[in-house]
Amino acid sequence: MIPEPPIREPANPSSAQAAVLVDELIAGGTTDAVLAPGSRNAPLAFALHAADAAGRLRLHVRIDERGAGYLALGIARASGRPVPVATTSGTAVANLHPAVLEAHHGGVPLLVLSADRPPRLRGVGANQVIDQLTVFGSGVLRYQHEFAVAARVSGQNPYWRGQVCRALAAARGAMSGGRPGPAQLNIPFDTPLVPGTVGNDAALDDSGSQHAWPESLAGRGRPWTDITGPGAASHAVAAPRPGEKCLLVADLTHPWAARAAALGHPVISEAGGLAGPGVLAAGMHLLVDADFLHRARPDRVVVLGRPTLLRAVTALLARSDVIVDVVDDPSRYADLAGTARVVSPRLELPDGPESGEPSGWARMWREADAAAAAAVDRLLTARDVMSSAVAARTLAAALPDGAALLLGSSQPPRDIARFTRPRAGVRVLANRGVAGIDGTVSTAVGVALVQQPAYALMGDLTFLHDVTALAIGPHEPRPDLTIVVANNDGGGIFQTLEQGAAPFAGAFERVFGTPTGARIGRLAEGFGVEHVLVSTAGELADEVTAAPQGLRIVEVPVGRSDLREFGDEVARAVHAAIGA
Repeated sequence: MIPEPPIREPANPSSAQAAVLVDELIAGGTTDAVLAPGSRNAPLAFALHAADAAGRLRLHVRIDERGAGYLALGIARASGRPVPVATTSGTAVANLHPAVLEAHHGGVPLLVLSADRPPRLRGVGANQVIDQLTVFGSGVLRYQHEFAVAARVSGQNPYWRGQVCRALAAARGAMSGGRPGPAQLNIPFDTPLVPGTVGNDAALDDSGSQHAWPESLAGRGRPWTDITGPGAASHAVAAPRPGEKCLLVADLTHPWAARAAALGHPVISEAGGLAGPGVLAAGMHLLVDADFLHRARPDRVVVLGRPTLLRAVTALLARSDVIVDVVDDPSRYADLAGTARVVSPRLELPDGPESGEPSGWARMWREADAAAAAAVDRLLTARDVMSSAVAARTLAAALPDGAALLLGSSQPPRDIARFTRPRAGVRVLANRGVAGIDGTVSTAVGVALVQQPAYALMGDLTFLHDVTALAIGPHEPRPDLTIVVANNDGGGIFQTLEQGAAPFAGAFERVFGTPTGARIGRLAEGFGVEHVLVSTAGELADEVTAAPQGLRIVEVPVGRSDLREFGDEVARAVHAAIGA
């Protein structure tokens, strides 16, 4: 077992950050580290010296950064383990360039720890400042990250540790198809740079003593996040064990959600009911209910892909009392709170469902899902198609089997996640890589040229942003595609966010609501595209039940002024339905 780090409190932010980074390097398998002395990297120097004195790693000090880089390269080449080399800022980092290039071309796991000035001292003529994020050029580093400046607040340790794990995994090749190489962590250290001193961010108690760091600087005694690359033969994320309180949460398009649900595991998907009949279609509502989550808290959450739509998922994954394992490509996995324990592209799912009855905990989730879904049904039945939730729900239910449905960003995918009934037979697609609204119509056209029948659901701003995609020349292949535009004349999503609160009503409509008054029907006519305006749920269902013939726009006028109140109404109804 790895010894606990000899950390002496009190610690200023820079010293605390350095202590955590070194502790995580050791937990991640680091046995040797190289240091070139300097002022800005003093926190690293003290932390590495303390680790060497405690016998936790072997420290090598060199006065020239070029030689330090090659020394680290030699140790890494011979051992096959990532070796960090720590430098101060400025030309010290540039002197590592030859060794970094050799590590890149030679496939050697080298980790650059480059100390830097905080951003406020860049571009103002401060001493010993260069652009350390571009010094190694493009296509060389397997991974690069610049840390936020440390401050005396809690919650930073998981972020720091998670980034060390990413960098070590990248240097080993987990993020580049198994080929090792150099990675860089750029660390803006603010003053004070030596342990036991009080800086501007440090708090003093009544006796004049500095408070201890907000959280323990010691780690788990093992890597904070175990990251396994695509080619590795071990460390797949374990499937839920019989009786384990394990919840699976899937992103909008992950294909394993339905399979995991069919095996009897509780699964929540950003695709809502469209993820498959076994998925908890009302699961997103359950995550919002604090009382239910207190009673039915999972011990472990397995994340399938990169769910980024709803804050309830982000809050669940940030909990310190929940183990988080991620099934995704290590080069792109999401871990906003730094809580991921294992990251692997593989999940060990059995071929058949579990034997025996589901656990009482699993039954609690399924019974609550049924009750919440019934409450949502009652609410939506009383509303008309002027609600975007009803429009999404109606569209999802009416699509023919085998349909491809491309979702725009903002409100439509959130409505799909929360309000669709369980069903199979729909392939959900979306541009969720960076979740922009641009190019959505063009993307839908591309989908329709490949898969049929094809549909798209988007808001009016998303549609207008790419309306010229309707300009398809007479000699070009034309898609069979129905685009459903939920037109609320503006940015409905902002009504549900902080900007939509009453104190900001004076500015909201102009800078967030952004109504345009655009006539979608006339735009469609100008491009020679068929346009249909519907006003009831039944009319919408009729327009999408049959497979598209040609390019069509179905416009559904929906409201946005009550989105915030409607969300609160849904939460109250669900809470009442699932209350103890």
